Order: sequence, then structure tokens, then C-alpha cells
Amino acid sequence: MEKRDVRIIFMGTPTFAVTQLEALLEENYNVVAVVTAPDKPAGRGMQLVSSEVKKFAISRSIPVLQPTSLKNESFLAELSSYKADLFVVVAFRMLPKEVWAMPRLGTFNLHASLLPDYRGAAPINHVIINGETVTGVTTFMLDEKIDNGAILHRQECSISPEDNFGTLHDKLLHIGKELIIKSIEEIISGTIKPVPQSLIVKDIATLHTAPKITKEMCKIDWNMAPEKIHNLVRGLSPYPGAYSTLSGKGKEIPVKIFKTEFVNENHRLPMGKILTDKKEEFKVACKEGFIKIMELQVAGKRKMSVKDFLAGFRDLNLYMFIQ
Repeated sequence: MEKRDVRIIFMGTPTFAVTQLEALLEENYNVVAVVTAPDKPAGRGMQLVSSEVKKFAISRSIPVLQPTSLKNESFLAELSSYKADLFVVVAFRMLPKEVWAMPRLGTFNLHASLLPDYRGAAPINHVIINGETVTGVTTFMLDEKIDNGAILHRQECSISPEDNFGTLHDKLLHIGKELIIKSIEEIISGTIKPVPQSLIVKDIATLHTAPKITKEMCKIDWNMAPEKIHNLVRGLSPYPGAYSTLSGKGKEIPVKIFKTEFVNENHRLPMGKILTDKKEEFKVACKEGFIKIMELQVAGKRKMSVKDFLAGFRDLNLYMFIQ
């Protein structure tokens, strides 16, 4: 069977998915439709905003489906009308069986971790937050359980000490493109050999989860060790951003922190105590060490370097970070 004979429906929403969809078109696969999230109100004017996948699909004249419910009968009928042979899913919602069981060649997903480790919605964030040095991407067939289907391919990617969520996201984008194309080629040729995840797990107790990032997860606990705080900042930078609150002079000021360094050092200072030379150094006391803040954003202001921040915040010594 030629690749143009295989009818593919692509499902995804964010930028991460756009790169994979573009790769399919570059390889001349026949993407007959795209399924993505409904438009959502955003910004001060609450104007309806389309997903990145929708914008790209429209630019390539690909039909777009935006169901509010994946079990809606009219949506299922429209989806079936495309007579797709294969569904490819990247960064999308959990699919009901009525959807993933529809195409004759099945439905597979690209996940940004080395499954079965880091199942869940936010694997890229969590691998950095947990201080991992290796992650990767996985393609796997969908079944009833989240991120639990038989694995098609996995490919590792190193995590450097300088990586944050943004840089690791971009690394995995490119690896994912290669893995998706490889998986489709082998599905079409009949040479793919799926491996149950149960055969890969050595010890279930060692597996990590990767739940959706919540606001509470982004809050810095200054009672943590410096490396843990540093990894939290990395794992949430540039989005959504780790945050804390400056308290002093009768005010409380929300601050997002995007770049840090850490120092292990014994001290007797209260957690959240700020040390600064008022020019280039902004250190915060935490458990058994200090966090050096390099880039931050005060609520209502632009993101800035610590040097620029200190130039405009003269009385920082009168503040401290609170829990």
C-alpha cells in the first residue's frame, strides 16, 4: 500500500502537535482531517482564540473538527464519514473507545516521556522538576487506560543541567517527528511489533506520574533544598512559571521566577530571607543553602534580568519571601 492511499486523521492542539502534523505533510501522507480543541476566549477582550493546530490546518486547507464532546453522535458520524485508516494523536484529550477503535489500522499516540514512566498530562515539566537526566518520547497504541497501550517505539533524549521546560520541549519536538514517521511506515507495511508496557516495567514502585500542572504546584516552598527549588523553576520555565510572594513595607508582591542558580551552604537564616548587594546579586535563603535569582517578573511588569530588577527595586533588603 502506498502512503497516499492511507487516510489519516490527526488529533492535537498545541504547538508541540503542529510540528508533528507538519512532518506528516512533508512526508506526503494523506491527512484527510484534523480534530482539535474548540476555540476558547482569551486575553483582556476575551476574544475567541483558535488552537495552534487549527490555525495550521486551515493554512493547509485541511478540514477541521472541533467537538465539545468526543462521544457526540453527530461528531462520531462526521469522523466516520472520512473513512480514515489510521488516527494519529499528539497532545490531545483522552479518547473514548468509540473514537480510538474506529480506524482499521488503529490509533496511536506520541507521548513525551519514556513510557511506562511519567504517564500523564505534563511529563516534560515533571522530569525536570524531579531532576531527571534522561527522558525521551514514545509512540504507543491507544487502549482503555491512559498512556497504557502497547509500545511501538521509544527514543531517549538527554536532559542537560541548563535545560528548562522550553528547551527540552523543543528537543523532544524533533525526536517526536522521526518517531511518528517511523511508526506510521511500519504500521502501513505490517512490520510493526507492539510491546506490552507490562514487559518493560521492572518495578512498578519506581514509576513516576506526570499530572497536569496546577497553580499550587508552581508555588515555591523555601523550606525545600536549593537544588529542588532550582529544578522546580527549570521545570516551569518559561511557562507557567514558578512563583512566590515578596512581603515587606506593608505590601505583598507576587513574583514569578524563571532562572536560578543554587548554592549548598549551611546557615541559620530564616527561610525566604533575602541577601542582596543591590546591584547584581539576589540570594534567597532556603533549607541548607541559597537560591540565586537570575531572571524574574513582578506582577504587572515585564520579565527582566536580576540586574534590571535591582536597579528599579532599591529597598529589597526590607522584604522577604513568604510561604
